[in-house]
Parts: sequence; structure tokens; C-alpha cells
Amino acid sequence: MQTLRRRGLKLMRKAALLVLAVSAAFWVRQTQASLFFEIYNWLSLPFQPSPVQQEVLVNARIKELEIKLQELEQQNKSLTQLLNYTKTNNLKGVVAPVIGRSADYWWKKITLGRGSKDGIQEGFIVMGTGGLVGRITSVTPNTSQVLLVSDPTSKVGVGIIRSRQMGFMKGRGDDTAVMEFFDDVPDIKVGDVVSTSAYSQLFPAGWPVGTVEEINLANTPAPEAIVKLSAPLNILEWVNVYPNKQNKAEN
Repeated sequence: MQTLRRRGLKLMRKAALLVLAVSAAFWVRQTQASLFFEIYNWLSLPFQPSPVQQEVLVNARIKELEIKLQELEQQNKSLTQLLNYTKTNNLKGVVAPVIGRSADYWWKKITLGRGSKDGIQEGFIVMGTGGLVGRITSVTPNTSQVLLVSDPTSKVGVGIIRSRQMGFMKGRGDDTAVMEFFDDVPDIKVGDVVSTSAYSQLFPAGWPVGTVEEINLANTPAPEAIVKLSAPLNILEWVNVYPNKQNKAEN
């Protein structure tokens, strides 16, 4: 008899627990677990930001999106200017983004996000909005390195468009370069436009370089001029790369 009673009590307990579980499940469904959400909110309240903190976070997010939008607009503007410049001058090349630049070599070299897979080779010419940027010195399948005309080791044969005075130009590590003339008394004046000349075997003639900013005819061993480079080398984001038939020659 005791054994039967124990079994009966166990069955009754299980039945009661089953009824409670079903009732609880029905109640949760009917109330959409609002009590659990209330308990969760109450427990997590100390970890939630205050209204002031929430406003700061929202404002920070808005500011972040505004900055990203401005950045995209500026990149679009730079690319549009470059494409318009290329179209105006009937040039066809590979448009490449500037993806690498060291603060220690800011005026010496840049890395482009295009390489041999895009048809770029060593010696190709690099142009930016406004004028000559430099030339390709090394290439990987996906990147290229550019020696800027502002690098002191870079030498370019150039000439004065107005008077056809010839010379060569060396970078100064900034947005200017030094042009040394072949003639002892060159016909030159401030504001004269400078372009690549037939003297340069690394660049074809007629590519825009800059304008004369200062003149020193008394310099020895040759008269010289300071040329303001026309391409904004310090803020380059996009460039155009062109084949160069003279890329195997030496200056």
C-alpha cells in the first residue's frame, strides 16, 4: 500500500508540474514575455547610457557620417577634375589612386593602387591635375611606385615655352624645383610657363611642369630659376599613368 501511495504522489507531482509549465507557457505567450523584458531592463539599467550620454552618442554618429560624406564628395571632386583634365587634353591612360605615402618621403615618392595587371610598366609617366607628377620606378601586380619630380634626385629636361630656352630641372623636396639653363644669358622672366623638352629622354616633350617664380642669372656655374610646380603634389589622391616610348632611355 505504501508503495502504491508513493507512486501516486509522484504522479500527482509530475501532473502538477506539467500543469504549471503549460500554464506558464500560455501566460508568457499571452503577455508576450513582457515580465521577462521588464526584469531584463531592470537588471541592465545600470549599464545603459543616460539620456545625455545617448544624445552624445547619436551626435557623434551623425558627425561621423557627415565626415564620411564630405570625404566621398572630395574624392569625387578630385577624380572628376582629373578626368576632365585628361579629356580636355585628349589623353588616354590608367587612372590610379594614391594608396601609400610616407611622411619621411612625402615629396619623394608615392604608391599607386594599380600595377602590372593594369598594364603599367616601369618608366611610365604619371600626371595629375595641373601637370607632371613623376614616373614609375617599380611595379608589382597590383601596385606601382612613383618617383616624384619634387624629389631632389629627379632630373627632368625642361624648357621655357615662350622663348624656347632649354635646361634641366631638379626637385627641391617641396612644391618647387630648380631649373638650370644651358645658355649663359637666357631669355626668361617671372611667370614664364615651363614644360618638358626634347632634351629629356625620360619624358616626352610638351608636358606641363610649372611656372617661373624666381630668377637668378648671376648663379654659377649656370643661371637658374625657381619653378613652381603646377601639379599639387602634396595633396594627390588620383593620378593618370601613361605609356612612355622613351622609358628605356637614360637622361
